[in-house]
Amino acid sequence: MTSEDEIGDTLTQLAESGDPISIYVPGSREVVLGRILSVDPELPHFVMELNEGMTLQPGKLTFVTWLRSAKLQFRLSSKDWQALPGQPQHIPMDFPETCAVLNRRATERVEVPLGATCMASFVINVVNNSHSYELPIFDLSLGGISLHCSKLNAKGLIKGRKVENVLLELGDETVEVAELEVRYTRPFRSFLLGEQIHLGCMFTKLAPEQESKLKQVLQQISDDLR
Repeated sequence: MTSEDEIGDTLTQLAESGDPISIYVPGSREVVLGRILSVDPELPHFVMELNEGMTLQPGKLTFVTWLRSAKLQFRLSSKDWQALPGQPQHIPMDFPETCAVLNRRATERVEVPLGATCMASFVINVVNNSHSYELPIFDLSLGGISLHCSKLNAKGLIKGRKVENVLLELGDETVEVAELEVRYTRPFRSFLLGEQIHLGCMFTKLAPEQESKLKQVLQQISDDLR
């Protein structure tokens, strides 16, 4: 992706969704987390909001995030990442010259529209203890779902955890999924809700009738967004 207009539109989508962005420094295993706060395509520049207490080291940085069905990556460099006056977590940055689109997902994910109620309900049994979950769905596809919740509500949902008998409430439709697996967890900060966890989950057992229902729901959401 090399067009300034296309890059600006992409960064604007990330700002509107508030999706978390991982920032990597060469030679360091520590990941700096943040999100795009705002985009001004006329300059062009954007403002990155870092999670509380995080800072950027001078030099080259690699930015990685998911945008719908693909991983997005770009690089920026500065001798001094200066924050906005009185706003230490807000860092103005120029548009990258290029953005790489990597690891495109096999199935496109659709974000749940604002105002729609989509929930995932399930129970996990660990060492004779059971815990019930009812978490909001952020996006979904034929391959899996993404969930957003607080750190407290995500307790026990670690990477690799398999969850059975998941009930998906998708507006007027209800879909029962035999099994899904938590594939990744990523912390991010929400303006309204504070520190949150993004959970990426993959369906590992999906019957044909459930897949058919999901296709109908995805088609309906796509039609409503047009």
